Amino acid sequence: MHFDPSIFLILPVFVLSVIVHEAAHGLMALWCGDATAREHGRLTLNPLPHVDLMGSIVLPVLLFLFHAPFLFGWAKPVPVDHGRLRDPRNDSVKVGLAGPAANGLLALAFAALARLAPEAGTAGSWTSFFAPLREMALAGVVWNCALGLFNLIPIPPLDGSWVLMRFLRLRHALALNRFRFVGLVLVMFLFSSRYTSNLLFYTPLRFAVSACLGLFGVQGTGAV
Repeated sequence: MHFDPSIFLILPVFVLSVIVHEAAHGLMALWCGDATAREHGRLTLNPLPHVDLMGSIVLPVLLFLFHAPFLFGWAKPVPVDHGRLRDPRNDSVKVGLAGPAANGLLALAFAALARLAPEAGTAGSWTSFFAPLREMALAGVVWNCALGLFNLIPIPPLDGSWVLMRFLRLRHALALNRFRFVGLVLVMFLFSSRYTSNLLFYTPLRFAVSACLGLFGVQGTGAV
């Protein structure tokens, strides 16, 4: 196993991205009347309350070190009491979409940083010193686009399922929400096929990354 020092650039970007995603759920829930996340100390960018040892650190690091074809991970889900929302049916959709929306905004912020960061220059020059910042910014664009798009898939327990359940009868929505483990198995099955994974995820991901970088005039060939 060959150690890749770029993990010290990539891992902080990943941790920040999942923390912002989860905190956004809690903040939107608070705006809609549910203070559960605030009561549990989850409306913070401090990683400690959010980090899941296995999902936020161990699994991503192992996948990265073993050069897996994809990276995957998660943070502790922010607690949301849908019964405390002022309009549970509609506010649940807002809470669900807040995470992907936050990742979209963060992707744009990282794209702007990539535009400002210098490309690699001559060894020993100031551009060479700050070049890792550009690599970190490009990783931030990819990670946040990936997190946002992946969570928009309308299969429980992913965030997109709340949009789907908004248009189902209540008994059907409750039934669908009970099969969260089955939903995860279904997602794994869909991603095991190159055709469905490209259709559902990788093609939209490449488009989203190119759009974010292109908005700031950044060349991102090979970023995904």
